[in-house]
Amino acid sequence: MPVEIQPLHLVIVAIVALIVFGPSRLPEIGRGLGRAINEFRRGRQEMAESFRAEVSAASRPGQVPKVISAPAPGEETECPGCGGRNAAVARFCAHCGARLTHGQNDS
Repeated sequence: MPVEIQPLHLVIVAIVALIVFGPSRLPEIGRGLGRAINEFRRGRQEMAESFRAEVSAASRPGQVPKVISAPAPGEETECPGCGGRNAAVARFCAHCGARLTHGQNDS
């Protein structure tokens, strides 16, 4: 059974919000909600653009992806983010928490 929002429901929600928050706080709450929605839309658009750029870069012929050889067991590896030294078997940096790939495709 689909839920439909009818105008009467919106009026009831508005009246309850007016009673709970008061008339002086409603514009402030509305501005905050509007900013949050705009920030969400902006982040979604940036993520879609970066995804499109990655897909187009991966589909270019003649380019070989950069692969780093995996370290031997017992060695240390350097974090590309902070430069901290980590055990070769570590999946995340102990210093900054960045994911360590070790040259493998860890999707």
